Amino acid sequence: MDGKRVIVTGAGRGLGRQMALHLADAGADIVCAARTQSQIADVAAEIEARGRQALVIPTDVSDSSQVDAMVQQTIDEWGGFEVMLANAGASGPASMKHVTEISDDDWRETVDINFSSVFYSARAAVRHFLAEEKPGNIITVSSGTSLRGSGPAFFVDGAAKAGVINMTQSLAVQLARQQIRVNCIVPGFILQKTLEDQDEIELAHNQGSRIPIGRVGEAWELGPLAVYLASDASAYMTGEAFIIDGGGLAGGLAPTGWDVQSGIGGVPT
Repeated sequence: MDGKRVIVTGAGRGLGRQMALHLADAGADIVCAARTQSQIADVAAEIEARGRQALVIPTDVSDSSQVDAMVQQTIDEWGGFEVMLANAGASGPASMKHVTEISDDDWRETVDINFSSVFYSARAAVRHFLAEEKPGNIITVSSGTSLRGSGPAFFVDGAAKAGVINMTQSLAVQLARQQIRVNCIVPGFILQKTLEDQDEIELAHNQGSRIPIGRVGEAWELGPLAVYLASDASAYMTGEAFIIDGGGLAGGLAPTGWDVQSGIGGVPT
């Protein structure tokens, strides 16, 4: 990754922060984009402490004009970039609501932050790559909720993230002959922060005990995958969705034979 310039949206915390730091460790310079300037400034300081360059651009990626401005600023200050990592997303106001309770505004806001934002980021990146007549690389981030019914908890989030996977595949096919690769990272249950509250620790343990590998993932574990997809090591891969979930989707919500009520069967705690 030496000399490569990577835009990471949602770089201020959690998965985005860890992927940004791993990319920097691999030699990349990072544009840190997110809504909260203080968070991306802290990540930028960590990147610079590793000897790499960092550019802080506060951006609401659900606003296409801000995404376009972020890309233009990157071009103005750094001359361009090679990789767009469209990671930003969040549980919107539609989360935890029954379908009958979701307003039009709830729907639009949740879809915009989890789906439209990825489209805006990809579109802006493609325009740059084509204008420069050079290869490009786009990495999207979806969620395990996109590949199974989510019930009332993340109904709209899951639908939006499912769209991200299909968009990844469609863009990959459309752009392959123009030497622009598009791949998707699909995380399962991932700890995005250090847990201090005992209730949070117990909840994470209970979630992990139902995953075939026996634990939830940690945010840093997405870093090596991001480096692989951003580098030429994955040059023959496009249109792929890389699931990183400890076997959660393969085994279902709980491993086959697990009785959630009694705790009988499955992976022992």
